[in-house]
Amino acid sequence: MTKAKKILKIIKDDPWLAPYEPDIEERLDVYKNLVKSLKKYYGSISKFADGHHYFGINYDKKKKGWYYREWAPMAHSLYLIGDFNLWNRTSHPMTRLDGGIWEFFLEEEEYKTTFTHESLLKVLVISKDGSKDRIPAYITRVVQNSTTNDFAGQIWMPDKKFKWTDQNFDVLKNGDLFIYECHVGMAQETEDVGTYLEFAKNVLPRIKKLGYNAIQLMAVQEHPYYGSFGYHVSNFFAPSSRFGTPEELKALIDKAHKLGIAVIMDLVHSHAVKNENEGLNMFDGTDYQYFHAGGKGHHSGWDSKLFNYGKWEVLQFLLSNIKYWIEEFHFDGFRFDGVTSMLYSHHGHTVFDHYDKYFKDDVEKEAVTYLQLANDLANEIKPDVITIAEDVSGMPGLGIKVKDGGLGFDYRLAMGVPDYWIKILKHKADEDWNIHEIYGVMVNRRYGEKTIGYAESHDQALVGDKTLAFWLMDKEMYFHMQISDENLIIDRGIALHKMIRFFTMVLAGEGYLNFIGNEFGHPEWVDFPREGNDWSYKYARRQWSLVDNDQLKYQFLAAFDHAMIKLTKANKILSQHDTQQLNMDETNKTIIFKKGNLIFVFNFHPSNSIADYQFWVPQIGKYKIVLNSDNPEFGGHDRIDESVIFTTNEDQKISIYNTNRTVLVFKKTR
Repeated sequence: MTKAKKILKIIKDDPWLAPYEPDIEERLDVYKNLVKSLKKYYGSISKFADGHHYFGINYDKKKKGWYYREWAPMAHSLYLIGDFNLWNRTSHPMTRLDGGIWEFFLEEEEYKTTFTHESLLKVLVISKDGSKDRIPAYITRVVQNSTTNDFAGQIWMPDKKFKWTDQNFDVLKNGDLFIYECHVGMAQETEDVGTYLEFAKNVLPRIKKLGYNAIQLMAVQEHPYYGSFGYHVSNFFAPSSRFGTPEELKALIDKAHKLGIAVIMDLVHSHAVKNENEGLNMFDGTDYQYFHAGGKGHHSGWDSKLFNYGKWEVLQFLLSNIKYWIEEFHFDGFRFDGVTSMLYSHHGHTVFDHYDKYFKDDVEKEAVTYLQLANDLANEIKPDVITIAEDVSGMPGLGIKVKDGGLGFDYRLAMGVPDYWIKILKHKADEDWNIHEIYGVMVNRRYGEKTIGYAESHDQALVGDKTLAFWLMDKEMYFHMQISDENLIIDRGIALHKMIRFFTMVLAGEGYLNFIGNEFGHPEWVDFPREGNDWSYKYARRQWSLVDNDQLKYQFLAAFDHAMIKLTKANKILSQHDTQQLNMDETNKTIIFKKGNLIFVFNFHPSNSIADYQFWVPQIGKYKIVLNSDNPEFGGHDRIDESVIFTTNEDQKISIYNTNRTVLVFKKTR
């Protein structure tokens, strides 16, 4: 009897994928065959990802000295140069090994007084392109000369090894994921670059108090241009020195873990800075060493270089990078930047209106395989790791395990949600909002694949766009945020700001994300120092004094953010999949639904407040209000009596005062 063929979970979850079963099987077979080959030569994927222990600078205990190795297959010759040899350009030639690998060994006895902690070094690469001083590819520390602005590698081997105290930290205990997206440099109020230690001291306690249980750190990998927001990476193994030392980053992460906060890194493996002085471009004299050759290796929209994921050396570089950040810095996970760009040769510049677009047309299959490897490796090293894909295409299987036919991410970002909120705020009057459409956008996601919902992230906060608070209140925020100042625009803005974010939180995903300061409606965009703003830091900071001022209304938004997280977390709402619509009232713009053990009533109407508003509930009994956005504590108008107990009538309905631009949450008491 012939054994029935096992159907992959990805197809079980979505039978419409059945015609693409051969394509899905093919990409899984490619992955399995590559893993088999890597294991044959390296023993395991994890050992393959030990490239950082071979390349770059590593101490050999047996030989008592340091090896420096570099992969530069098309280079003619390499010379190690630096403080240790007074930058002599020819005294330390490297030896070429098999596979285009170059090596130099420095005996400790000879170099212990010159090859020292914090001394600078580069590698002189001579190729068909000429001779250039380059920064080693696997370097773990890069610093900038404040006078010349030149970057150089720095030997980093402090006498005292950092002592971690986070042995008992467990990401799994965090439950539902509430992510605070943040940037260390712009996290302080002073017009300057913030540091890792300042962030740990001043900002982490705020995040803890608000109730977030994870931070997503941007701009960790070294990048020469501050204004790139960290997305034009030059040195992939080096934490940005503009914020402090590697030990200070470790201290930040260690403290976050003490506070019960997971740390997710915004990982950029989708592209690299095109700079030759600081980055990988043209390292061995060719444009195809780490990247695709010619136009395929250039991202015209980002003006950056695109990796060739088909090369084992590139795979080793990137996979080792993942292992390095987890093991050396105790990161709890990664938000993979630019996944859509990686997955397709058109980089996402198309309409994804047919499944062919995901499996047949312009798919970069080698990038698919790399992402599968990356996710499986991360899970092997750290079983409770969190991986998130920044993808706008909606590729099926992105959030399904590799063995089940997917790419292996834990979450995907709900990138269409913030775009939708901005679209209706820009183009529709409040009275024209379609509640069925609003609800549909929030819950429209692939079955079986977890999503991070968010109303706004750093994308909406950057100069050229507007945050929700700015779309809602604009310039009025500069003049009418005093508690004593009555203003209809501000009243509307505060009410809708609370409702939009809470509606998104409870419906749009199994996790939730907020960008630093947006919880209190930070009034200004983010604009890093650049020529166009006279290199000003005015907008590359967060004005915490606004939310700390008890005479201003920003405190109300922060208080509501804290309350909605506390309620949602306590009732494990994000992980519930039992959402039940109870009432969709287009006339009064009211959406009522049950999720978990809570009932949510959202009245988006600009003016309709209805006394004795009745709706059916699934269970007979008594109900109480557990959250009311109209509470004065949250900048509301105090129209709701929260002491009232609501009892179901003979029709199994409860009657409430349904006030406009308000969200009420009810919980059954008995």
